[in-house]
Amino acid sequence: MKRRSFDRIVSYVGMGLGVFLLVAAALLNWGYTFADKSVTDQLANQKITFPAANTSGLTSLPEADRAVIAKYAGMQLTTGKQAQAYADHYMAVHIRGIGGGKTYSEISGMAMAASAAAAKAPADPVLAADAAKLMGTRTTLFMGETLRGLLGNAYAFWQLGQIAKLSALAALVGGLLMLVLSLLGLNHLRRTPEDATI
Repeated sequence: MKRRSFDRIVSYVGMGLGVFLLVAAALLNWGYTFADKSVTDQLANQKITFPAANTSGLTSLPEADRAVIAKYAGMQLTTGKQAQAYADHYMAVHIRGIGGGKTYSEISGMAMAASAAAAKAPADPVLAADAAKLMGTRTTLFMGETLRGLLGNAYAFWQLGQIAKLSALAALVGGLLMLVLSLLGLNHLRRTPEDATI
């Protein structure tokens, strides 16, 4: 095979790959921008605020959780990283406290059993009060764990955006590098003798 033909093929393939990587970088950047803006807008609309410094909402947390939440004290929750911190180090603590360490599923089973027992003995005010208390706890845990899950999803979507951002940067660098190498290959092609072979 003639060297010039080989150089031409490699240079054009490199240019095609460079263009492909630049298009990929643009699409990945669009994905990052979309994810980041969507998460920020959705979280901002919720108007969730971290507890202020030196308030019981912050000082009552266990030390490890307090250290994470203190970085955001008094701030409005608007990023995926903040959503993760709030869900895992603020809400989770309160949810465990509400359920006495039990999950929604465990409390729900207990509430259903207590309601069934109260229905069998409608004249027993103690059973009715226990059932009502457990049903209230069940509802509170359901709402808390649902919000915690939604914040976890916001974090996951935000994290995918961060991965897209880094991928866009890598694709941009790779695309530019391929274009430069392709142009160097075409420049080399002009200096290669017609009769050179590989």
